Amino acid sequence: MPLFVYVLGLAVFAQGTSEFMASGLVPGIAGDLSVSVGAAAALTSAYAVGMIVGAPAMAVLSARWPRRRALAGFLTAFVVVHVIGALTTSFPVLFGTRIVAAIVNAGFLAVAMPVAVSLAAPGKQSRATAVLLSGVTLSCVAGVPAGSVLGDLAGWRSAFWAVAVLCLPALVLVFRSAPADAPGRHEISIRRETRELKERSVRQAMVLAALVNGATFATFAFLAVIATDVARLPSGAVSGLLAAFGVGAFLGVTVAGRTGDGELRRGLVLALCALPVGWALLATTGAHPIALFVVTTVQGGLSFGCGSALVARVMHVAPGAPTLGGSFATVALNAGAFLGPVLAGLVTEATDEYRYAVWISAAIAALALLAVRPVKVTSRS
Repeated sequence: MPLFVYVLGLAVFAQGTSEFMASGLVPGIAGDLSVSVGAAAALTSAYAVGMIVGAPAMAVLSARWPRRRALAGFLTAFVVVHVIGALTTSFPVLFGTRIVAAIVNAGFLAVAMPVAVSLAAPGKQSRATAVLLSGVTLSCVAGVPAGSVLGDLAGWRSAFWAVAVLCLPALVLVFRSAPADAPGRHEISIRRETRELKERSVRQAMVLAALVNGATFATFAFLAVIATDVARLPSGAVSGLLAAFGVGAFLGVTVAGRTGDGELRRGLVLALCALPVGWALLATTGAHPIALFVVTTVQGGLSFGCGSALVARVMHVAPGAPTLGGSFATVALNAGAFLGPVLAGLVTEATDEYRYAVWISAAIAALALLAVRPVKVTSRS
């Protein structure tokens, strides 16, 4: 595998760490900037908004840009907004930097994915894609917990500085090693691809993806305060809890990648049915540290496994939308990542009970089952 593919993976790891690290930094940000916990938790939603806006637009625009310039430009902008975020004392400015960071993240991915595939040898394109996307799941396992530890030891701003510094080696290597040639002007039929995305099976898959991710992030955005305020764990335990969730997510994506083929098979349906049960179990047992760690790990696996399988299903049932299919699957996931924490934040603000965020996850996951019912389930054979 070409070294540059791993360079792209490093950049995606840094971007994935940035996307998810706000969950472990919520208490520190809330205290330092004098905002509520619910407002600080909404930073996760801010990133999701940027991805929703950026994914489809950047998929179209970046197809016409020189690859080296596009990759370097997006990554430079990503570093700059994290420096601004680390320096600001204004919560609205911090919120805005999260949106901009997500937009340029979406742009980077839109260019990096075809570059990685084009550099791989014949027959190894899938491996190149896996190397690139593994940066996201590995950020949940290592990057996010490390950011939580760093935030606990040196303040939340240090985590933003760390992400900016982590991007610098990749940025230097992009300037030195990225393919310099332009990808050419792709003939993209927006009308044809949009028509493909309106198919009933595509819409069902995207609704499921949005609901599953909404349930996931309604709780994920509040994991830090659930650990400290509900389970009464020391702040240092938050990184361990986030790591447990990340390990589960990594295993879930790995299993889904090996067993999923884009069909709505019985295994996926059973996992979807297990999700609301698992969230309800976490809501009722989350005050007990051992149960909190165990169920969080399981839910990380189920949630990310289902999400990965549903993205594959979108691509499977929308073969005529190669440019917009993946982008709109990203939009669906991030729509859920935006709405879940917002809804959980409203409920926890009104009740002053953080466990209700997990009940919101259970309710959203149960709602997803209504979208499963009309879909014809494919047998394992």
